[in-house]
Amino acid sequence: MFATLVGKALVPVGLAVTGFMVVCCLVLYSAIREDLLHGEIVHATNLADTILKSTRYTMHKSDRETLGTIILNVGQQEGVNHVRIFNKKGMVTFSAKPDEINRQVDKKSEGCIVCHKGAVPVTNLGNMQQARTFKNSEGMDIIAITAPIYNEPDCSTAACHVHLPGQKVLGTLDIGLSRAEHARSLAMLRIQMIIFTLMSLILTIGGVTALLRRNVFLPIQRLRTYVESLAQWREIPQPPPHLPHDLDLIAARYYEAKMETRDKTTTTKNECNRIS
Repeated sequence: MFATLVGKALVPVGLAVTGFMVVCCLVLYSAIREDLLHGEIVHATNLADTILKSTRYTMHKSDRETLGTIILNVGQQEGVNHVRIFNKKGMVTFSAKPDEINRQVDKKSEGCIVCHKGAVPVTNLGNMQQARTFKNSEGMDIIAITAPIYNEPDCSTAACHVHLPGQKVLGTLDIGLSRAEHARSLAMLRIQMIIFTLMSLILTIGGVTALLRRNVFLPIQRLRTYVESLAQWREIPQPPPHLPHDLDLIAARYYEAKMETRDKTTTTKNECNRIS
């Protein structure tokens, strides 16, 4: 294939276009995946913030029954894997899963080690640092947000349960969301990008091939045919066909050279005949 002009022209073009399209699609896919992950984190953070604001009044009133009902209702929503609140000692006090209540949380687990990796727990984390992804016991991909419940002035002065003003964090809300929809979106995106890449490659390479064939390969083939046929003519050579671009000039120069050679040959023959 590389021995012909067609192969030498089309194969590198095809490889270059294919490589360019693959690299661009991989970069675009990575960027979109990061944007989707960022959107997941923002959604989970907003949901955690909504739960904290919704349960704030019940916490002030020490209405444990209402607070437990809110947590249970949120945990029953589609896509929610777990919702739980644990106190500063790591004991689960409220959970959408009753069997988790009064269970001690491991501070070295993935969701806790971020704050408890030092001697003094970290009390301020950004949204991205609060997020974590993991697989649960059922093998499902989960994205979870750990949101601290801060001791604000109306908490430390509440009549129901007084907290010292120096205590900055009262507990932690942990909410986990299923990433099944995220996985489906990425799978659909991969399929769409593969189809788009294949269609772009077919159209691009097909268009380039058609243009090269019309403007380069066919004229070169006509020039080659003309040159080969010109070498076999014994009488007056036929003028070159009209060819595009520089090929027309090449054919004309070859025709002129052929005519000069013919004239010189004719002159030499005439002189030889006259001498004889």
